[in-house]
Amino acid sequence: MDFLEKTPIIEFSDVTFKYRVQEKPTLKNINLKIYPGEKILIAGQSGSGKSTLAHCLNALIPCSFTGEMSGTLRVDGKTPSELGVFGMSQIVGTVLQDTDGQFIALTVGEDIAFALENDNIPQDKIFDKVHEVAEKLDLQSFLNHAPGELSGGQKQRVSLGGVMACDVKILLFDEPLANLDPATGKRTIALIDEIMKREDMTVVIIEHRIEDVLYRDVDRVILMGDGEIIADMHPDELLCTGLLPQHGIREPLYIAALKAAGCELGADTHPQHIESMDVTKYKDQVKNWYHSVPKHQQQSSSETLLSVNNLSFGYEDGRQILKDVNFEIKRGEMISLVGRNGAGKSTLASLICGFYKPQSGNILFNGEDMSGFSIKEIGEKIGYVMQSPNQMISKPMIFDEVALGLTARGVPEDVIKEKVNDALKICGLYPFRNWPVSALSFGQKKRVSIASILVLSPELIILDEPTAGQDYSHYTEIMEFLVKLRDDMGKTIMMITHDMHLMLEYTDRTLVLTDGRLLMNALPSEVLTDENICDKAYLKKTSLYDLSLKCGIDTPSEFAARFIDHERAGRGGQS
Repeated sequence: MDFLEKTPIIEFSDVTFKYRVQEKPTLKNINLKIYPGEKILIAGQSGSGKSTLAHCLNALIPCSFTGEMSGTLRVDGKTPSELGVFGMSQIVGTVLQDTDGQFIALTVGEDIAFALENDNIPQDKIFDKVHEVAEKLDLQSFLNHAPGELSGGQKQRVSLGGVMACDVKILLFDEPLANLDPATGKRTIALIDEIMKREDMTVVIIEHRIEDVLYRDVDRVILMGDGEIIADMHPDELLCTGLLPQHGIREPLYIAALKAAGCELGADTHPQHIESMDVTKYKDQVKNWYHSVPKHQQQSSSETLLSVNNLSFGYEDGRQILKDVNFEIKRGEMISLVGRNGAGKSTLASLICGFYKPQSGNILFNGEDMSGFSIKEIGEKIGYVMQSPNQMISKPMIFDEVALGLTARGVPEDVIKEKVNDALKICGLYPFRNWPVSALSFGQKKRVSIASILVLSPELIILDEPTAGQDYSHYTEIMEFLVKLRDDMGKTIMMITHDMHLMLEYTDRTLVLTDGRLLMNALPSEVLTDENICDKAYLKKTSLYDLSLKCGIDTPSEFAARFIDHERAGRGGQS
């Protein structure tokens, strides 16, 4: 499609914006044209201005977030500041990162109908529209369900349904993959692509998980940094440059591996997707590199810290969640626990922390049966960082929240101050230490909840989705801190995660949970190169698997392991 022959549906002309409470502009001289029917990915690390750019599109700037704005912005020929948030919601449908914050009604059907009811649409037309949208999004059987009962992917579809009911022209997604398992994330990207083509919509996606978004074609990637547009390029061209890592964005793993092998990438090989990329001219280089780097050496402690034996658990309503689960965690290990939404991962963590009691089986910590331990006693040994920060945060101010556990233990004030400040620095929150929690983004709240557990120094730390909503810079900072905690202080860390990069890069071993059973207990590289396991557990096979096979390397798990070792060495650390 020749977009340039059309009139832009979105046009920024010399737009600069400075929030009222800040000294410097967040957006600087933005010039950008987006055409009808395009799919645009806006990427950039935290503070780059990408969310501010999005807020301009739906009129949250200047209507909700005040400040000084210059230049002109036109969306579908209209000026957002004149139409206001409600007026723009008829043109731009926004799907938030935290879908729970977007739900209004008690049932899915009512939530989809909410905007239509506000517009005083006749009831019969509302029913027709809700059923039409529900059919497009495969939500017919959930119309009478409460949104809170649904899985992450289903919630995302409900949020999408609420904006599609208004017949918007532009869909704006704010980090749509942040809280989804890998397979559901793939389906979400496929669904966005399908709806865009079928409904002839323009799509703008804000996301730093570049590789996952590129599962389907994207017309252009807008890379932002320090409030400016760094690049506006087709993905095939952008991936051949070094701009993504230079500006704090994780390159697709297969691209990083090709570059590690010394390959000079060309846009003519179409690197946007590993499945369709032509790697013919890179095969020999990749094979030579693979044979030149050391074999992966698995390191493991012999001392068992936690032992789970024949563990089963079900709720009172008869639902069996875990069935005969057995595994050990060695002292000083970094373990990933993976599986689809609803597989039982959070329930298993809750059992380990003593929140629930097993129906059968037991859990040993340092050889002691934990069944006789109180919650307080377990809490001194095991720290748990929940997936949703809103479930953990109880103090209005950031410093007080992080200090809460230490204060409860009677730690002296000067020690509290030192420990809290150290944790806040590691989590990138020290500049905000005197801010109210309510002023933070979802990702920043996540870092507050991690900091509040890190200060307590438990022997085993369980983190539920520690990097959800984090850009690559903060992701790396948090993970490198956890590695340091493990290496320098002997801490043992277990992470429940949907992030396959995290699993490959940082964990020693992976536990795969599916339908309440432990499906696999192996090296991350072995898990993510096993197509059968990935399909069953709703994981996403690593692109290193496809690259190795396309280059004639028939040991994809070893190829993946050697590449990850190479990356770790390049960062100057071992994990």
